[in-house]
Order: sequence, then C-alpha cells, then structure tokens
Amino acid sequence: MSYQVVAVSVSAKHGFCKDNAVSIKLIENFGVEGDAHAGEKIKHIYLAKKDPSRPNIRQIHLIPMELLAEVAKKGFLVNPGQLGENITTRGIDLIKLPVATKLHIGEQAVVQVTALRNPCPQINHFQKGLLKEMATKDPEGKVVRKAGVMGIVLVGGTVKPTDKIRIELPVSGHKPLEYIW
Repeated sequence: MSYQVVAVSVSAKHGFCKDNAVSIKLIENFGVEGDAHAGEKIKHIYLAKKDPSRPNIRQIHLIPMELLAEVAKKGFLVNPGQLGENITTRGIDLIKLPVATKLHIGEQAVVQVTALRNPCPQINHFQKGLLKEMATKDPEGKVVRKAGVMGIVLVGGTVKPTDKIRIELPVSGHKPLEYIW
C-alpha cells in the first residue's frame, strides 16, 4: 500500500487552524520550523501553564485525510490544516499505530509517534458539532480519539505534499497510543 503526504501546514501563532504551505522544514528534537508548537519543551498553551518544564511530545501533529473525508459525509467541510495539523496523510490509519512507530517522510525526515491528540472544545468553535465526530465511543464505552496523532522529530528534513511515507513499527512490541497530557 502507498502512504503519502497530502498537505503540509504551519502557523507561527497559537490559533486553531494552520496555513497550508508548499513545504515545511522539520528540525530534529524541535518540530516544524516557524510553528508555534515547536520546541524542546511543551508549547501547548493549556499544558504549558500546568508544567512548562515538560518535554514536548507534541512537536508535530498528523491527521489522516480519510478523517476529513469521513466528516465531509456528515456535512462538515474541513480542509487540510484546519484542525491544526502540520501533516495531512493518506493511506495510514494513524490512530492504530503503536507508540514509538517511526514515520520516514520524504527523502530524510523521521517522525516518531508519541500519543493521540485529544480533541478540544475549540473544534466546536471552528464548526459546531464537529467535536462529537472527533471523539466517539466504542461498544464498550471507551473513548476513541480520532483527531490524529502527535509526534517528535527524530531526523529533520523538508516535507512536501506527495512525499511518500514509510512506516517502521517498533521492535519492542505493540503498545497502543493513548492521550498523554
């Protein structure tokens, strides 16, 4: 199966949406150059207020294009970057990847998946009712977070739409992703 980048997005401001770009530059142990969430320590406004000394496991956010297509069938119009992601992917069921999966993106960039993104109420400010599509419940009543995954940059490089993605599963076994504040 072919996995690829659909769009790349960046924003220097702590807003909800990010602007699409021709390319983004990933910087090792930092994130996306010029993005408000980049840095070695946590940059998420709410979480940084709780503990600004925490390592930043949210240097980069990825979301699948398939999720945007799924919510479109329910009447929501969401384009790449509008949910705050840096990379919109195609072909990868991101939320089912195990912790520590490495995504080799383009010619040299490597992102390690760290956690699920917890959809926040800002999603409803963007489009009313969209939040309930981003966090559903499975038959056992467990919350299923669909709003993509977070990661850290292991190897920097330029990433652009149409870049191929290669998945490297961890050798240590399959530990499911979860939300980590």
